[in-house]
Amino acid sequence: MGRLRRRRGGPHAPDARRGPGGRPRAQRPGAGAALRSVADLVGWLDAVLDGLGPHGPVALGGHSYGAWIAAHYAAARAARLGRLVLLDPTRVFAGLRPGYVLRALPVLVRPTPERIRSFLGWETRGAALDPAWLRLQDETADFPAVRPVAGPRPDLGALAEPPGVQVDVLFAEHARCHDAGRAARAARRALPGARVDVLPAVAHHALPLTAAGEIARRLAGQYS
Repeated sequence: MGRLRRRRGGPHAPDARRGPGGRPRAQRPGAGAALRSVADLVGWLDAVLDGLGPHGPVALGGHSYGAWIAAHYAAARAARLGRLVLLDPTRVFAGLRPGYVLRALPVLVRPTPERIRSFLGWETRGAALDPAWLRLQDETADFPAVRPVAGPRPDLGALAEPPGVQVDVLFAEHARCHDAGRAARAARRALPGARVDVLPAVAHHALPLTAAGEIARRLAGQYS
């Protein structure tokens, strides 16, 4: 975990996998061992929130794998949260499609800028992506390999009963990683009090880039 400036308010975007210069490295939850389990991730986020100083319930959000981490933290520490935002969460309400995993494997095993761009072009169905963001994705090909923490789907039972955490879940209609409609139905069953919706005509990896305005509008509660 990089250094956090002690300032109230936010937002903050900590990254457990980046070291100096944006390079991935094994991280430590406080003074403990490197992140290897869901419990380690929960401990790391505890340390992040503690490091930010006194505060009330916080809003925690994440996209994709980051949403999986956020959901696990919410399941373990619901009392610390006031709001949970999950943007096209993977392996929270639905598993990954085998075809997506097969297409992603070459990028994971031996990443190159060409493979990364080919995969993103396929997954986003040729969406116009920010050139600066694409260049950053190219740079990840030179990052040392870091195995992400894996584990089961989070048990969100603690969030299902009021009074609880306000939960917003937004899925990407054109996501190739899972069936967005099926995942949304599973999310509504698991969290009847959550606001769950599917954003039309957007893919999983393009979601934060191409639908930022719509995400902000819906999270503000201005549903049409």
